[in-house]
Amino acid sequence: MTVIDDRQLVEWFADCPRPGPSVRRSGGAAPVRARSYRPTPARPAVAPLRYRGTGIALSNASHTRRPVSTAVTISLAGLAALITLWLGSLAHFSGDRSAASAHTPDQLAVVQVQAGETLQQLAARVAPGASAVQMAERIRDLNKLDSVAVDAGQTLIAPIG
Repeated sequence: MTVIDDRQLVEWFADCPRPGPSVRRSGGAAPVRARSYRPTPARPAVAPLRYRGTGIALSNASHTRRPVSTAVTISLAGLAALITLWLGSLAHFSGDRSAASAHTPDQLAVVQVQAGETLQQLAARVAPGASAVQMAERIRDLNKLDSVAVDAGQTLIAPIG
């Protein structure tokens, strides 16, 4: 490692030629500007850049607003109301019929899980006329279960019927 004293730096820089703003050539020629050490040439300082528009073509036609009459506004609002009613009636009358026919029992009871029984098997045992999948979901909701896993001997609240 080399340690350089500050006095040595001052002496070294004193010996180096310093480029000034202009350097004269021998023979009395015109002064030449000092050389720039930029990687790319500088932009000529002739005039500031001018931007001509945004590049989006605009039409020259006159654009006048035509007012919309009250009758047209009311008729369009009525048409929108009719379409909304029509779509609502389609959704109401084309609903799933199997969900309406599946009877969900309203009466609740405390039941105990038997050995080797799953939640769907328990649902089918306590409510044989209803959908086992829907009943298993209802049992999970009633008992606030995180999963479908149940243990033998566990007591649960279940709809019966």
